[in-house]
Amino acid sequence: MTMKTLLISAVFAAAFSIAAPAAAADCGQVSIAEMKWASAGIAANFDKIILEKGYGCSVTIVDGDTLPTFASMNEKGTPDIASEYWINSVRALLDQAVKTGRLVQGAEILADGAVEGWFIPKFIADANPDIRSVEDALKHPELFLGEDPSKGAIYNCPADWSCHISTTNLFRALAADKKGFELVETGSPEQLDASIARAFENKVGWLGYYWAPTAILGKYDMTRLSFGVGHDKSEWDGCTAVAGCARPQINSYPVSRAFTLMTRSFASRAAPVTAYLKTRKWDNATINQVLAWQDENRESNENAAIHFLRNYESLWTKWVPADVAEKVKASL
Repeated sequence: MTMKTLLISAVFAAAFSIAAPAAAADCGQVSIAEMKWASAGIAANFDKIILEKGYGCSVTIVDGDTLPTFASMNEKGTPDIASEYWINSVRALLDQAVKTGRLVQGAEILADGAVEGWFIPKFIADANPDIRSVEDALKHPELFLGEDPSKGAIYNCPADWSCHISTTNLFRALAADKKGFELVETGSPEQLDASIARAFENKVGWLGYYWAPTAILGKYDMTRLSFGVGHDKSEWDGCTAVAGCARPQINSYPVSRAFTLMTRSFASRAAPVTAYLKTRKWDNATINQVLAWQDENRESNENAAIHFLRNYESLWTKWVPADVAEKVKASL
């Protein structure tokens, strides 16, 4: 090999060694908030894998919670990303932060929203096609018996949750006690879940409050009932969600919306990743299935994210360019 060839080879080698980390430097160090609920934890770990393996970022997961994370991103510019942020509680503040350029709103990661309501098992709905609304269900206390065999049961959520207030007020608005029902206090999330599991094991009716996305709705096929009216925000804020409200009216639960949030500084320097975060979303049925797998196998958020990558390839590969998808698949 001649000296000229050696010099040319050395130049190319040096250029390659400089270019290789340059692609990663475009993305650089990234922090992602991992919220305390499971679906958000899976989302954060999923994004971590995509960003690291597909885009060459160096990602740190940090603890997150609704109000502190928003305040930190808005005022301090950190963390860079909140993968699943429920915006209802900060809607006005978020609009202002986006308008002034401090934050960027990405995809609505929960494509059909986070839903709340009163549910019954689908096998009960299928066997009783006349039951499509809460009012319909209240005509059949015999189908939803609780511990007291003389009364139908409506299961409430735990007492320290805001849904306990709204469910109690809706029970009153519907005059459900005069229709042969009692409101059953569950005490804890585990007891609420156990009451649903027992109903499915015994193939008996169940009626009560629940929400999605959740592992339970991934395990058990439930039907959400209509309240027969739309969501009245002023009534909700002024009475339905107020403990001891004097004259509650029938109302529908609001749909909570969850988006991906980014700081402006991150979104500006990492355009390819920003494009991904403005595209990536899943529906409740999909994430419910992943949550159910996680719960049944007692797996971490990281392993649940890997499970998603391995089993829902036809979905997530649409969110990224083909070369990024191939890098991620190779890493698995």
